[in-house]
Amino acid sequence: MANSPQAKKRARQNERRFAVNKARRSRIRTYLRKVEEAIESGDQAAAQTALREVQPELMRGVTKGLLHKNTVARKMSRLSTRVKSLGA
Repeated sequence: MANSPQAKKRARQNERRFAVNKARRSRIRTYLRKVEEAIESGDQAAAQTALREVQPELMRGVTKGLLHKNTVARKMSRLSTRVKSLGA
């Protein structure tokens, strides 16, 4: 239990940050799911569009400290490879 004023403030800030980060993470997952669904359907045009939409969301996750830069690079690489293979 937080007793000192600064500990109480830190607890309030943590709750707020948790809510914001949870919303951001959920938004990113939604965009990723759209790409996955487009890939599953086999529609390359829709998959490319969804991939272009998810990229800025993932990068925003990096700048906000939600995701690591290399994690996002790996996800984008794997997704783009899968979207590219739809055309082959």
